[in-house]
Amino acid sequence: MKILFATSEAHPLIKTGGLADVSGSLPNAYAHLKQKVRLIMPAYGDVMEKLDHVKEVADLTVGACDRQLHARILKAKVAGIDVPVWLVDIPELFKRSGNPYMAADGEDWWDNGERFGVFAKVVAEVAMNRAGLDWQPDWVHANDWQTGLVPALLSEEVAPPRTLFTIHNMAYAGLFPKSLFDSLWLPWHWWGLQGVEFHGHLSMLKAGIVMADWVSTVSPSYAREITFPEYAYGLEGVLLQREREGRLLGILNGIDTTVWNPATDPLIKRHYSVEKGRVAAKKVNKAAMLDFWDLPKDVLESEAPVIGLVGRLVAQKGIDLVLEVLPELLEQTDARFVIVGSGERHFEYALNELAHHYPDRVMVYIGYSEKLAHRVEAGADLFLMPSRFEPCGLNQLYSLAYGTLPVVHATGGLADTVVNATDENLAEGKATGFVFFDPSRHALKSTLMHALYLYGRKRTWQKLQKTAMQQDYSWEKSAQKYLQLFQSVPE
Repeated sequence: MKILFATSEAHPLIKTGGLADVSGSLPNAYAHLKQKVRLIMPAYGDVMEKLDHVKEVADLTVGACDRQLHARILKAKVAGIDVPVWLVDIPELFKRSGNPYMAADGEDWWDNGERFGVFAKVVAEVAMNRAGLDWQPDWVHANDWQTGLVPALLSEEVAPPRTLFTIHNMAYAGLFPKSLFDSLWLPWHWWGLQGVEFHGHLSMLKAGIVMADWVSTVSPSYAREITFPEYAYGLEGVLLQREREGRLLGILNGIDTTVWNPATDPLIKRHYSVEKGRVAAKKVNKAAMLDFWDLPKDVLESEAPVIGLVGRLVAQKGIDLVLEVLPELLEQTDARFVIVGSGERHFEYALNELAHHYPDRVMVYIGYSEKLAHRVEAGADLFLMPSRFEPCGLNQLYSLAYGTLPVVHATGGLADTVVNATDENLAEGKATGFVFFDPSRHALKSTLMHALYLYGRKRTWQKLQKTAMQQDYSWEKSAQKYLQLFQSVPE
């Protein structure tokens, strides 16, 4: 089967979030399952600087906003991506340094609508084998609003490839004024409540939802949640329609086990596996993690539990709940906290203040460090993810793999991947972490207190760790579910 995977970012070329992790791993998993895959994405300035050898394989003219632009398609081999990568090179739109969506001042590029509208047009030309590549896919797998117009454009074609549109986060709708719709010369009959219009604006996310053959999200629970108003951002009507048609499904993301694997991870102090060295190695890794902050020897050798958090410091991720319960937990327990991330300034300030007042108990790193993220997963005892919503989440999957028991709010992919340590689940050997069901300080605190109680019961704790590490959330497992969909749809 031929699959064209369309995305706006892919690790290791460029990354702003989880979409890049998916785009760098899922095509590989397709290929490992003997599918013929091509990944297509924009040729951003920062991407081109990372590549030594690119080859022009096609060029075409494409309609933009009241103008025609020349697009080159470049082929690259990328270390870490096992499939050919096609880069859409339009210097007027993509030859810019830094973030693919935002300028240096933190504001969206003023022409994002044109940039990704034109990118979608090029992807559609490639998918219809009109770009001179002599290759036509059976399926186009488009991702998030930046590729939302791809299924829409292909819906106008005669005998197009089938399309799957994956929603990674409903919070980003790709909203643009009607003037963009007009200047891109999109089909007039798309404009309306049953088409791409959303409160007088063009929604590229809605275009993908309404016009793709199939719609998926990155976890089964998130697929259900987005049919309710509190998660759908006004699009619950069209999502309910796709659900009624049987065209909305959720498939969990996986993790790259060549990168996130405690038995081989080059960024951690001591390797371990579910079968060998887990208990001793995690003690060594805990000390190595804490040593980043130059803490005293008695702290490095302490048996006290360490609770880690790596993520964006924003309300969606529940950092405000963490800040509410931290002072009480510091007074009532011997737990230490390691927090790595960046986000809203007032959250950063509050965490730094706690770190100042409790230098041996609260360790904070504002920013992101890949090495430190790996060391937290290997060295912490518990991992906090109190997100108010989480389409899939990856850190809880990393935590399971590293035997660092996750504490999560029951939403989206967190609810789908962590089995709560109730007495019944413990007795049946199914528990893998700790789940709270109300995004409140009280629920978070009581769940953490329960987790810390079980931390003191070493045999129970080690059994929990072992069960967590035995879970299989590899990308091959996820890719097989996508292929089951592709293969179940008659030609």
